[in-house]
Amino acid sequence: MSDNLLTLEGVHTHIGAYHILHGVDLVVPRGQLTMLLGRNGAGKTTTLRTIMGLWQASQGRVSFGGQEITTKPTPQIAHLGIAYVPENMGIFADLTVKENMLLAARSAPSAAQMDEQRLQWIFKLFPAVEKFWNHPAGKLSGGQKQMLAVSRAIVEPRELLIVDEPSKGLAPSIINNMIEAFQQLKQSGVTILLVEQNINFAKRLGDTVAVMDNGRVVHAGSMQALSQDEALQQSLLGLSL
Repeated sequence: MSDNLLTLEGVHTHIGAYHILHGVDLVVPRGQLTMLLGRNGAGKTTTLRTIMGLWQASQGRVSFGGQEITTKPTPQIAHLGIAYVPENMGIFADLTVKENMLLAARSAPSAAQMDEQRLQWIFKLFPAVEKFWNHPAGKLSGGQKQMLAVSRAIVEPRELLIVDEPSKGLAPSIINNMIEAFQQLKQSGVTILLVEQNINFAKRLGDTVAVMDNGRVVHAGSMQALSQDEALQQSLLGLSL
């Protein structure tokens, strides 16, 4: 079995008349946390949406667990064991936290039949999810909504968790909680792909890193090596870690 759970080879994506991805090559090693970095507009979110089949690759190949998923519809991709948390989180504001979780728990016809052991594990990762269990999700703070979005993605076992900018707009204390949760998720065997703008967040969490620019991956390697190379940081991202 390949050490890479997810592979993109020469992926191009067009959105209407716009050519967004220009031959993306990306590998996500099994059991590791891969950071996808880059300036705004580099193509990071488009890459995630193309993996999930929300936007169709016009050229190239996307493989998951050795199986090509390039042309599969999004529900089939999700059923293979991939969970996706978009930047807008996709929370159903008028439903309670419990109802949001139940919608994601496809194998449970009712809240009483949700996996209690897994719920308790999630509550330890994100205590706010338990605290506001019967509250409307729209009343939660931004950080609490992000916790709910990730909790919903892992309410059933997943092989791969893809999250778009999980720390965006969050207070430092919530970011620290999110980092601890992702570390525990990784230790449980979940492979994770994160798009992130918070460089400290990336440095603390990432095993491997890919940096995008103008619709291509222009650098790939270890997160530690990038964090220790100030000249490379400046040339790739225009900033220092």
